[in-house]
Amino acid sequence: MIECHDITKVYQTGDTSTTVLNNVSLKISDGEFVAIVGPSGSGKSTLMHILGALDTPTSGKCFFDGQDISQFNDDDLANLRRRKIGFVFQAFNLLPRATVLKNVMLPLIYSRIPEKERENRAQKALTDIGLEKEHWLKLSNQLSGGQMQRVAIARSLVNNPSIIFADEPTGNLASQQSQVVMETFKKLNREGRTIVLVTHEHDIAENANRIISIRDGMIVGDKIK
Repeated sequence: MIECHDITKVYQTGDTSTTVLNNVSLKISDGEFVAIVGPSGSGKSTLMHILGALDTPTSGKCFFDGQDISQFNDDDLANLRRRKIGFVFQAFNLLPRATVLKNVMLPLIYSRIPEKERENRAQKALTDIGLEKEHWLKLSNQLSGGQMQRVAIARSLVNNPSIIFADEPTGNLASQQSQVVMETFKKLNREGRTIVLVTHEHDIAENANRIISIRDGMIVGDKIK
């Protein structure tokens, strides 16, 4: 699904250059559950942003379903994200005054999909992540942190993406809530979803089937369990 060769990312601030990724190469296959783990500043989130078409490398090539996305312009990248990629972030990014159902429907608002189908898709996504119907019409700020993150996961599913990227999805959660969220990801993976999870927590990474360790912008380990 994803294949990257010699990815380097350099940020320029005035006369100062900072290399965040240094000649990173990797492949991620359809149906994998991969954790990218490393300390703060290791380059793991930058790598996820490049893999997820949120950013482009300074040099190197990255292929998504055989297409060289490192050459895509902003419109091409946005179209790829809209069609094939779902994102879950540490901050839930939910609208506090909107219901759970409307939050999940949000990515479909600007499509030409009829409202009833948008609602059906949102309901299916909420069912898939196991959030009880009694919560669907609540405002998102009436939920627990774990419930809000599961709503964010449901929102990432409504466009039926090929892959879901999750950046520190348990960073704001207590341990019990974290495990519920990880069980949700494992369920989605068993159902065929490709999951790429970025975390600095090794116990969270252990939920994945493959663990890629990154430090100082380089891959220092790649373990399949």
